[in-house]
Amino acid sequence: MSSIRLDRWRAAVTASRIPTRRTSFTSPVVDYEPPPLGTCPPPSSAAMHRHTSRPLRSVPTAPPGADHAVEPPPRAAAVFAETTLRRVLEVSDRRRPVAQLRPLVAPALFDAVAAFTTAGSRDGAAVLRRVRLRPVHVLDGEAAAAEVFATYSRGRRVRAIAGRVELVKGRWVMVALQVG
Repeated sequence: MSSIRLDRWRAAVTASRIPTRRTSFTSPVVDYEPPPLGTCPPPSSAAMHRHTSRPLRSVPTAPPGADHAVEPPPRAAAVFAETTLRRVLEVSDRRRPVAQLRPLVAPALFDAVAAFTTAGSRDGAAVLRRVRLRPVHVLDGEAAAAEVFATYSRGRRVRAIAGRVELVKGRWVMVALQVG
């Protein structure tokens, strides 16, 4: 290569089309939040780190003949809820086939539970610990629906599970389920 060509080549290679003036890679963020209205001062450090316990207050209980006393859910609902939750956990551990849940859960819920069980778990078998019910719909003096809340353990962790059972055509059915 001749020296003239070489000089032109070096000039072309080293020449840059990027502007030489410095520009910022960031731009200021526009604050769209409204200005605070009547803010109160932050709590003191002493209030945030209080080490004394506060005394518990007793909650008044309703007398036995009170109108607003809530009847406990029927025993059949409690037995059904516990059985269903146990089966859901066994299906999730793949100890039971998912088809055994079909008569216990609503059709709309069956597909969701089936999808939940395909994920599987590697933390060991789930063990149902505690099941409680609270009636939410009373028909003719007897509960027709109840909320179910329970705890179960898987390995060393304790988890929660909640749902709703309803009396449909004379039999209990799980219509909602949330597994934590």
